[in-house]
Amino acid sequence: MSRSTDLRVLIAPGVLRGRPGAFRELLTAQGYTLVEPPGGDVLPEAELIPWLGAVDAILAGAEAYPDHVLAHAGRARILARVGVGYDNVDVAAATARSLPVTITPGTNHEAVAEHALALLLALTRLVVRDDRRIRQGQWVRSIVTPVRETTLGLVGLGRIGQALVPRARGLAMRVIAHDPMPEVVEAARRLDVPLVSLDELLATADIVSLHAPITPETVHLINRERLALMKPTSYLINTSRGRLVDEAALLDALTSGRLAGAGLDVLEEEPPPADHPFFALDNVVLTPHTAGVDCRSLDDMAELAARCIVARLTGQPIPPGCLLNPAALRDHRD
Repeated sequence: MSRSTDLRVLIAPGVLRGRPGAFRELLTAQGYTLVEPPGGDVLPEAELIPWLGAVDAILAGAEAYPDHVLAHAGRARILARVGVGYDNVDVAAATARSLPVTITPGTNHEAVAEHALALLLALTRLVVRDDRRIRQGQWVRSIVTPVRETTLGLVGLGRIGQALVPRARGLAMRVIAHDPMPEVVEAARRLDVPLVSLDELLATADIVSLHAPITPETVHLINRERLALMKPTSYLINTSRGRLVDEAALLDALTSGRLAGAGLDVLEEEPPPADHPFFALDNVVLTPHTAGVDCRSLDDMAELAARCIVARLTGQPIPPGCLLNPAALRDHRD
């Protein structure tokens, strides 16, 4: 095993390059050299690959790590992803290459819940539309529908969904949820949230907020048929993954009056093309995949990712709940 003073850690996310914080102190205290490439927030493949071959650990963000990119990271002994989503990492390929992949559970669910609520209020109170009109010289008062005594439907009752429940109730909203995972039953009982089928939730809720992971089974979970179940006066919030929603079907629903509006922190293609049809719609509020990132959650995510890196490089157990592929630990590179 290399001495700690020989070990190099790639800091891939632009928001962390040059940022002070506990994560940096943890890594530098071990004597690691931090490699911080120039470039934008999310390094494209061509800018990421040249740095991978000379580092022992990767502190990763939203960059794509398919197998052909991981092939360049033969020296790396861990890929520590900030956040809990990992659809940008080919975990099976990493396992085959004996590369452990970790995430940072429990670090950003409060931030996502706050952002979902912000999108909900921006949509229902017409905040963005009215701001735009005022800047165009139109001083026209809008009469909006209040959210109090409406029903919020949570598709997913994990950490984020659970964090959203008290926030919604603070606005006097009713809350229902759909989640097929048996482990959420106790949380639903504790929070007094009725669990219903997805179709019932879509037909009942005034606002539907998506908090599900992206899997082969959940791609286009919200498709044309399911959008047709929703009330014409209802709103869709997505702070999870863009591919949960069939955007072509959503566009049709938004432009035909079948849906009142959508608040989207995520899209099927990120960043979107300059001529994306959502840009022309007043009933869509967009943010650039920032729901899980505020100054506190960013520091918490980065610190836990750094702890995973230190644990791996010092031969200690990786923090509980972080390791995605335990089979990768059975390697021959230590």
